[in-house]
Amino acid sequence: MSVGEKSLHERIEHYDVVILGGGAAGLMCAAAAGARNRRVLVLEKANKVGKKILMSGGGRCNFTNLFIEPENFISANPHFCKSALSQYTQWDFIAMVEGHGIDYEERSHGQLFCRHSAQDILKMLLRECDKVGVDVSSRCGVESVEAADAPDGRFSVCFNQVSDTGKSSRVIVCQSLVVATGALSVPSLGGSGIGYDIAEQFSLSLTQRSAGLVPLMFSDTIKALCGRLSGVAFEVEAYCNGYSFTENMLFTHRGVSGPVILQISNYWSPGDTVSINLLPHVDVRDWLLRAKRKRGHSLLRSLLTQKLPKALVAELQALWWSGDAEQKLADYSDRRLESIAWLFENWLLKPSGTEGYRTAEVTLGGVDTAGVSSRTMEASRRDGLFFIGEVLDVSGHLGGYNFQWAWSSGYCAGQYV
Repeated sequence: MSVGEKSLHERIEHYDVVILGGGAAGLMCAAAAGARNRRVLVLEKANKVGKKILMSGGGRCNFTNLFIEPENFISANPHFCKSALSQYTQWDFIAMVEGHGIDYEERSHGQLFCRHSAQDILKMLLRECDKVGVDVSSRCGVESVEAADAPDGRFSVCFNQVSDTGKSSRVIVCQSLVVATGALSVPSLGGSGIGYDIAEQFSLSLTQRSAGLVPLMFSDTIKALCGRLSGVAFEVEAYCNGYSFTENMLFTHRGVSGPVILQISNYWSPGDTVSINLLPHVDVRDWLLRAKRKRGHSLLRSLLTQKLPKALVAELQALWWSGDAEQKLADYSDRRLESIAWLFENWLLKPSGTEGYRTAEVTLGGVDTAGVSSRTMEASRRDGLFFIGEVLDVSGHLGGYNFQWAWSSGYCAGQYV
């Protein structure tokens, strides 16, 4: 062996497991693998791990949901998530949270949030990693991943690490490589497509990707209406392509957002229409006809502002009954009130697009699950290569489901790496 070869050999480090990505799934996998006495290294490209954890839930982290079902997840293979979700449930994660003394609360739809700070969840995961000897390195940019034909490792990972003293190059050889790099959503928090590149490098297929859990935008007159109503929020029911959700909708300067819009955006495609029921808990036809009999002297807008924001009613009046705006309810025909009632229950909106990955909470699609074991998260045709979390073609509804997928898929991989 020459001096140069010996020097290069000495610079190569060895780990049992290298995990690319220090987010929710990566840290969970690291803790689980470390608990099995595996020597684990987590590589995070950002300046600190867990950024998405810290930003989620308005800084309180909606870390799981009491009601986790496969139906809450979107994938080309809807059965893929079942094994992981059953191996590591929401109750398992809640037990960990309680074991660390983290105070949490239940909100609507079974969502669980930290009472104090999302920092509590990140600190818990880092403590779990620390107690089993996991090494966590941030500011690490992966340069290449290669198959290694060596008895001491299946993969070699070359990366640059930035520190206060400069940049250094490192090469790691490992038996198991876990891709927990996230996806394309919110690039400011570390989202990227490197996980897809690695998948394709090792002959795994990708499904079509798009922004999910994302606000919808308009380019027609509705955009101006939304701008005038920016900041107004109230509960509606949104329908699209056979799916419906009932939660708050928020008007923005570009269109509509809020939980109900983020949910329905997962089922919207360009060209589709979204139907909004502005009064989901009211039989609007019956209500208007009864009001006509009992409060015939009232104006329609006066009645509607009892249940809807005044500014919204004014905008809809201009759209739907401007010519009859000063007419008393008693002077409307039943048929006219029925037609207005239909509009309130079926406000048809045709978005021009979404706000894209910049504000999307998830990426729909990803690494095709047909090439990955649902039990272990290992690539079917490449021993030692694992994919977990959002990089896979599994996306959850809003409400803690995506974090639970991170915990479950990360834990499962951690049992086999």
